Amino acid sequence: MRPFEGQGRWSALTGPQPPKFTWAPVVLALIAGCAQAASLAWPLSSENPLFLLFGLRQGQPVWWLQLLALGALAWLLGGRRTPGAESWRLAALWGWVFATAWLACTFWWTFVALHTYGGLPFILAALAVLVLAGLLALFYAAVCGSFRALAPVNRAWAAIVFAALWLLAELVRGTWLTGFGWGAVGYAHVEGPLAGFAPWVGIYGLCALTAWLAMTLAQLCHKGRGSFWRQRAGGLTAILVLLALPLMYPAMAPAPTQSSGRLGVSLLQGNIPQDEKFEAGSGVPLALQWYAEQLLDNRSALVIAPETAIPVLPQHLPPAYWEALQQRFATGGRAALIGTPLGNEQLGYTNSVWGLKAEQEQPWRYDKQHLVPFGEFIPPLFKWFTAMMHIPLGDFNRGALWQPPFEWQGQRIAPNICYEDLFSEELALQFADPAQAPTVFVNISNLAWFGNSMAMDQHLQIARMRAQEFARPFVLATNTGVTAIVDYQGHVQSSLPRNTRGVLVGEVEGRSGVTPYGWWLARTGLWPFWLLAVGLVLLAARPGRRHRQ
Repeated sequence: MRPFEGQGRWSALTGPQPPKFTWAPVVLALIAGCAQAASLAWPLSSENPLFLLFGLRQGQPVWWLQLLALGALAWLLGGRRTPGAESWRLAALWGWVFATAWLACTFWWTFVALHTYGGLPFILAALAVLVLAGLLALFYAAVCGSFRALAPVNRAWAAIVFAALWLLAELVRGTWLTGFGWGAVGYAHVEGPLAGFAPWVGIYGLCALTAWLAMTLAQLCHKGRGSFWRQRAGGLTAILVLLALPLMYPAMAPAPTQSSGRLGVSLLQGNIPQDEKFEAGSGVPLALQWYAEQLLDNRSALVIAPETAIPVLPQHLPPAYWEALQQRFATGGRAALIGTPLGNEQLGYTNSVWGLKAEQEQPWRYDKQHLVPFGEFIPPLFKWFTAMMHIPLGDFNRGALWQPPFEWQGQRIAPNICYEDLFSEELALQFADPAQAPTVFVNISNLAWFGNSMAMDQHLQIARMRAQEFARPFVLATNTGVTAIVDYQGHVQSSLPRNTRGVLVGEVEGRSGVTPYGWWLARTGLWPFWLLAVGLVLLAARPGRRHRQ
């Protein structure tokens, strides 16, 4: 008997042995997840010439790095020679490690709000971030485990199934329990060859396309039967067609939107420290004085103050304060949008924008409708958690899902507050009636909760994606940054340095008309994505389909 012959006979009798666990794929998944987080907004200084050569600019998305990162995970899942590649359990582990690293490195700045400003102990704050990332990562663990369990052998079909599964995970994360789709892979493509798909399929469509592209690229790296080019001709052709389509759109179809005129704007960035913002002896009087001076003296057609720029309720202000502001904008060609809390103990409170302009009996009002869990409402069973923090939390009232725009000088201006610009399906509701569709989006925020972190840059990329999806300019007025004017193509026209006090003066060009994405999303919501993704997965799960060449 030759060496190990008995062992081979025993294996033949007992069936295939479980795949052996190795650390190399786990480490690769961990590194790839961190790289995907970096691709959303490059975190390092851009002074290095090598960084600039590869388009690595601080705070900017890096589309090719995102494809490389997700492609590494796809390579693990699709490789026949990778140890354990046939096990759905190991595939789920790789997906969970990848997604946990990606998400934790993406929104690590929530630690600053919890610990630095919330007073939560260091360990509990760090654990809260990791737990949130780990729980959301379970969706992507399910993606990877399901992909290996379905085991589609046809290369083209495998890439489609992976894209459908990834789309499902992004949809669930972006909508489940109010949704938190921050850091979706599509935001890395606000620049690059895939950006042209945004007005057609939006952020979720981009997520599916990037997943398909990552798996297809990974398959090109695996060896197969037959010649190199014969095996890869189909994949290479599909990739080239995908990248060429956005370049062909302008020649094939007229522009979906048109200019509706220009409007002069001034954006106020008060830079009030977060640990003083709601303090009666420091931040409150500073905010009231500085913002009042800017609002009263400004000469732009529209001046915009950020979220809770006026940090106290109107009834708690000196009577002369609001009277002076109302009188300032009661006549003439100037208007203002001001972030402030509104309400009372009996009716409840709202995080709101108050609009002042001539010829109106009452100030125009927008109430935030998509509230932040633990920030603006406390989920059931979590009172104990919020009680440990020193943050002025409360249960705010929700505004209506659709609220009329602020009309001024031929423009229909649609405000949103904080991370409401993350939910394109909610913004799309404003395009159901073309006569009321906004021509300009305005976001007011207070990102001082997160310190001088990548949250500012990531939030800017989100606004740029919304601008591309709906072909609308996006104006951002923030407390500490990034305060910017983004045109309807997603280009940043001008911005203020972060963590400085100043006023950004510029012009914004409004747009009328509706993009294909805005048109169908306003009428169907996200249902086409859900139906397409679920249908493809069910088709892949049919007996016989998985093993058909």
